[in-house]
Amino acid sequence: MGCAGLFLDKITVKLPPMPLAVTWISLADSPHPADLNLSPFLWQFPPLLLGLILSSIVATSFAYIQIASKKPLGTLYRWKQIDYAYPTPQARQAAISTGQFNQLNVIPLGVERWKDRVFISTPRWKSGTPATLSSVPIGAQTESPPLEPYPNWNWHNADNCTGFTSVFRMAIDHCGVMWVLDSGQVDAFEAPRQLCPPTLYAINLATDTVIGRYPLPSQFVLQNSLITNIVVDSRDVRCRDLHVYIADAWRFGLIVFRNEDTSFWRFGHYSFYPEPLLSNYTLHGLNYQWSDGLFGMSLGKYHQGDRPLYYHSMSSSLEFVVSTSVIRDPTRVSNSVGEFKLLGDSRGANGQVSAAAVDRNGVMFFNLISRDSIGCWDTRKPYTNRNLVVVAQNNNTMIFPNDLRIDHEVPQMAWIITNRLPMYQFNLINPNDYNYRVMYLDPVAAVQNSVCQPEISLSDNQDMM
Repeated sequence: MGCAGLFLDKITVKLPPMPLAVTWISLADSPHPADLNLSPFLWQFPPLLLGLILSSIVATSFAYIQIASKKPLGTLYRWKQIDYAYPTPQARQAAISTGQFNQLNVIPLGVERWKDRVFISTPRWKSGTPATLSSVPIGAQTESPPLEPYPNWNWHNADNCTGFTSVFRMAIDHCGVMWVLDSGQVDAFEAPRQLCPPTLYAINLATDTVIGRYPLPSQFVLQNSLITNIVVDSRDVRCRDLHVYIADAWRFGLIVFRNEDTSFWRFGHYSFYPEPLLSNYTLHGLNYQWSDGLFGMSLGKYHQGDRPLYYHSMSSSLEFVVSTSVIRDPTRVSNSVGEFKLLGDSRGANGQVSAAAVDRNGVMFFNLISRDSIGCWDTRKPYTNRNLVVVAQNNNTMIFPNDLRIDHEVPQMAWIITNRLPMYQFNLINPNDYNYRVMYLDPVAAVQNSVCQPEISLSDNQDMM
């Protein structure tokens, strides 16, 4: 590994718009030019031409350069430690001096993309996280850009429940509204404090304005609830018929928000619980136990007035499904046990999955957190091991792929946060390593010639999970 690596935009077409897969060359995790012992005259070439030259030179020394390959995974940004865009160096130093900012304690968790920006959450799990929701431009001219607190610094006073307390994850609807899930809890890995009720925010990304604030009613937030993840189900062109599905990983519930009248209700079901044997994890020699229930959720394709919600507990190897027509109806809360169904086979040992998302072609992508991998499944096919495929895997750059979202662009791209979360929890983060990454995956190219490609059946030589 090199010192700093080559940066994406210096060798590709300018972003946005998103470049085609054949021109997207990510060298963020490749050797630095200085390590290649190249003649200085090379650096006088135009950036695009230089990129083509370098790609041929380093291709033999770095296996993850992807140029129109069948599994095009790349790194947009990477950080050893997270930094923020303070208004002045003096303001940054003052925050460090007072303990408001402690780089070792900041971890990126959630990711979303809208047009020319990527949004990143940094929950306040340990003291010293000055802002909990930020943005970075897709075309930043550095591989480790500082995070810009979003919408601005004023929203990040942790002791004021009118602003953000500790954001976990976000989901953007097709109308350009970002729905933000704020847990309201700080210092979860130190001395947990519930400062504010868990709250759902709506932000208009065209104006960077908070247009809605919806605290979750206390009757739906149980003692020790951990409100962790959201997906947005918007149906009509103007996003009027909109629901948000919210996962409670520690008290095993599914909370539904209806935007039309700002009402909430909650479902409980035994499929929201963890599997005991899958609550024991081993990752790169670190053994730990998590008993996280309902976590990952993804929406299938809309068909005849309905669409499925696929879901799973994190500490589980099983995938389940329920029709959204059921969970969108509050009268079904107490009479819907049989509507939540097992989807198919177990993913087996080390089959724990964090986030998942389904693209426009009906292909689900999911993060295999104990395997440093991303898997796929064509939702038209049975959920069997023969139909589950690993499309990306790397034991260095993909340690604990945590969040995964698919954007609304044409063509679509999947965005992944990898963050070594277990190492962070147990204070094992090495500040000299690249610990955190925003990665991208071309969903169409990733499944080429695999069983995840729509209308392709499994062949005898297909690589499987």
